[in-house]
Amino acid sequence: WLEKLLTSGNKTILLVTHDRYFLDNVCNTIVELDRGKIYNYNGNYAFFLEKKSEREASDESTFQKNKNLLKKELEWMRRMPAARTVKSQSRVNAFYDLEDKTKQRSDNQKVTLNVKMSRQGNKILELNHIGQTFDDKKIINDFTYVFKRGDRIGLAGKNGTGKSTLLNIITGFLQPEKGNVDVGDTTVYGYYKQGGLAFDPKERVIDIVKSDAEYIKMADGQTISASALLTLFLFPPKKQHGMVEKLSGGEKKRLHLMKVLMQNPNFLILDEPTNDLDIDTLNVLEEFLENFPGVLILVSHDRYLLDKMSEQLFIMEGNGGVSIYNGNYSEYRISLDTAKDTQAQKKAKAEENVSASIPKKFSFKEQKELDEIEETVAEKENEIDDLTKKLNSLDSTDYVKIQEAATQIEFLNKQLAVIMERWVELSEKTS
Repeated sequence: WLEKLLTSGNKTILLVTHDRYFLDNVCNTIVELDRGKIYNYNGNYAFFLEKKSEREASDESTFQKNKNLLKKELEWMRRMPAARTVKSQSRVNAFYDLEDKTKQRSDNQKVTLNVKMSRQGNKILELNHIGQTFDDKKIINDFTYVFKRGDRIGLAGKNGTGKSTLLNIITGFLQPEKGNVDVGDTTVYGYYKQGGLAFDPKERVIDIVKSDAEYIKMADGQTISASALLTLFLFPPKKQHGMVEKLSGGEKKRLHLMKVLMQNPNFLILDEPTNDLDIDTLNVLEEFLENFPGVLILVSHDRYLLDKMSEQLFIMEGNGGVSIYNGNYSEYRISLDTAKDTQAQKKAKAEENVSASIPKKFSFKEQKELDEIEETVAEKENEIDDLTKKLNSLDSTDYVKIQEAATQIEFLNKQLAVIMERWVELSEKTS
């Protein structure tokens, strides 16, 4: 309904959202802020991605040319004679300008997500008749589910329906009032919380990582140091030894994601992972999740991400019920719309039947008209009888009178037919 509201009428909207479907459907201009520069794209999100890719390809080509030229100029600088002419000084100045441009444009680095997943046994997690209430309100009522290898589940529901409660019960942060949670011996959780981690702002970034592990095992079997892992997550040495309070919101989210993945989880829970992540990191995360062989539970307002990563939905209904839908979020929405249309059609049909079964109100005027018609019919029938008798008594050779009588009888019969149609219509209303 919000998309319909925003796209109807003449409105100017400044929109910041992580829902890429929403951007596609609502926006006709995208503004990108990248490395201190603003780029405008006259189109929706899909158009922006296409043009951004073209721009970056062009920038990369220019950057590589500048690097090659800088290398040649650097060689010339090293063997340049001490006596500088005006011409050579101009070339020196051009060299320093080129060097500045090349330094300003760092290589387009991307986060590397290739941490190792812990071995997963046959038994993963079983929720048995889970029940939970808060302030006498049912949040979860008798929910049972046995998780299987490769489960990719989207968790959907309105705010306050119990999504976080269910996740906290799954991960053991909350003991359910009813039922029990049976966790497999090999299950290792990785829980990326929407609120982020509670970092000490005065603590160094590298110390936060080392507090969990000095060395981390990667997917290829290689073991790397905490500093090396931070580098893969785009934290250069200067950032690593800086304070957490100096990090941007996106950098803190990236650090949080790294802390989750370095546990080598085989049961990954991501609660709104797209918030504050840049597009490049988000794309790398999607690629990682597509190839993640463990169990995935995803909570996100990004319908595109839900569609792409989930094959099943847990729907928090708000009355304690948790329904399971086999399919992605868009398929679920289509099924809801189809059900609504079917229900509306049934309701309209029922109203139509009820309306047809209720006798229409017969007014005083119509009753009077019916009485008058019955009298008129009797009069017309008598006239026709009289003319018929007269016709039969005429001399068979008197063609003129015979024709006059026949014409008059035909005219009266037509009048009587019209009157009888009205009589039938009024009579049906009284039945």
